[in-house]
Amino acid sequence: MADIILGIESSCDDTSAAIIKDRVLMSNVIASQAVHKSYGGVVPELASRAHEQNIVPVISEAISQAGIQPEDISAIAFTRGPGLLGSLLVGTSFAKALAIALDKPLVMVNHLQGHVLAGFVREPDREVREPSFPFLCLLVSGGNSQIVKVNSPLDFEILGQTIDDAVGEAFDKCSKMMGLGYPGGPIIDKLAKQGNPDRFKFAKPHIPGLDYSFSGIKTSLLYFVRDEMAKDPEFMDKNREDICASFQKCLIDILMDKLIKAAKQTGIKEIAIGGGVSANSGLRNRIEEEGRKRGWNTYLPQFKFTTDNAAMIAIAGYFHYLNGERASLDVAPVSRVADF
Repeated sequence: MADIILGIESSCDDTSAAIIKDRVLMSNVIASQAVHKSYGGVVPELASRAHEQNIVPVISEAISQAGIQPEDISAIAFTRGPGLLGSLLVGTSFAKALAIALDKPLVMVNHLQGHVLAGFVREPDREVREPSFPFLCLLVSGGNSQIVKVNSPLDFEILGQTIDDAVGEAFDKCSKMMGLGYPGGPIIDKLAKQGNPDRFKFAKPHIPGLDYSFSGIKTSLLYFVRDEMAKDPEFMDKNREDICASFQKCLIDILMDKLIKAAKQTGIKEIAIGGGVSANSGLRNRIEEEGRKRGWNTYLPQFKFTTDNAAMIAIAGYFHYLNGERASLDVAPVSRVADF
């Protein structure tokens, strides 16, 4: 009998539901929230209210697209955290209610683990290359920047992580500071393609080991733009593309320097990336370039699996389900990784 997993993702501002059947994706429905753009970032209260409006139609559509009945579901996987507490509460509460109504088991999923395992989602009409274990995953998103050694689908070891801002935060905050808009990553990436990445230089942090820091480059860019604008008020308008290209190159250099170091230390040549920032064209090109140079086998997620989506929660839940793991009805969502 096939194992059919319903995945529910509500950690931030996207409400998503997906159905997988024995690791094959049957549906993946996402409702995004455009309301946050005018605020320059996600407003938690607005996000949780939108989840309440979206979660029933999103899950209904995912079940319909998969061509199954609710009773066919084997288990319900949901994002417990990390993320916005109000948003997580909506998904967690609905998952519990549905589990009770259908008399189905619950499986809780770490959102970050979902990003790492997104590359293991299979599709009916597409052959997927999957990394062999162990592999290194550069996990880069709006709230996290980590280098993870993945020994198996359920055995993760964090080798390095940010000690302050994540790389996605650096993109968003600097984009806002330069008046470019939100979300900053796609905007800066688009402008960077038209600029000279070697035009300007920004200070890079010197953090020992494999940990990251992105607060310093953010400050470096702030003072640089402020000083240049004091000399020429039109400096940003004249040099926007070159600034974005140089800034993005600096961020990618920081990420790759530690990833290269981790690969050398572990001897692992299976290299994957995951998370929202893994959609960045500059980072994807650099990963492939370093892979050719260093003999890595590189694995880049499809763009639709880089952002928050329930397919990655469903596949992570699938592995937990096969391992016999179940969540109790008194489980509570958590906003931080440390509380998971």
